[in-house]
Amino acid sequence: MPHRHRKRRRLYHKESSVIRLRPTHPNHIWAIDFVHDTLSNGRGYKMLTVLDEHTREALCVAVRSRMNANDVLGALHRLLMKHGKPEFIRSDNGPEFIAGAFQDWLKKVGIQPIQIYPGSPWENGYNERFNGTLRREVLNAEWFHSTKQAQVAINVWLRQYNQIRRHHALNMRPPVPDLETLLEKTKITGTETGG
Repeated sequence: MPHRHRKRRRLYHKESSVIRLRPTHPNHIWAIDFVHDTLSNGRGYKMLTVLDEHTREALCVAVRSRMNANDVLGALHRLLMKHGKPEFIRSDNGPEFIAGAFQDWLKKVGIQPIQIYPGSPWENGYNERFNGTLRREVLNAEWFHSTKQAQVAINVWLRQYNQIRRHHALNMRPPVPDLETLLEKTKITGTETGG
């Protein structure tokens, strides 16, 4: 007969557990993180991933050979110009995200930072899941010779991820449906308006 395992106590009590802020509308919480990979010549490169937690839209994957706090600021600035400002940005405690310049910029533009606890990637779960999908579907499937080649391939995949791919959490809809696809579906189902 197999030996029964003793029930283990949780590492935290209910009273001290983390209350994770949940997204309630677009631009409520953006999640940011890094993914690391290697080019065909053995040189490493970094990707900044930014995700809107409510819509599940991947706002960008910025590819660079190296990336510091200023590069993160540049990528976020472009996103703010395009999508508007989030209320919160969730990240880990990486040096780029806790840098003084980055924290000062967030305060100036009125975005509240949310840092997850060290060693707790599940607190940034939406982004971690996206990063796993990016790795599985693109990085493990392709062998890039340059960061430019990686950026082009990832941009093609991002369009499919955001505009075509159906997501279970969104009732089998894509985060940002492609207008042509929507129009085509409308014609097929006969729900178009007008006379």
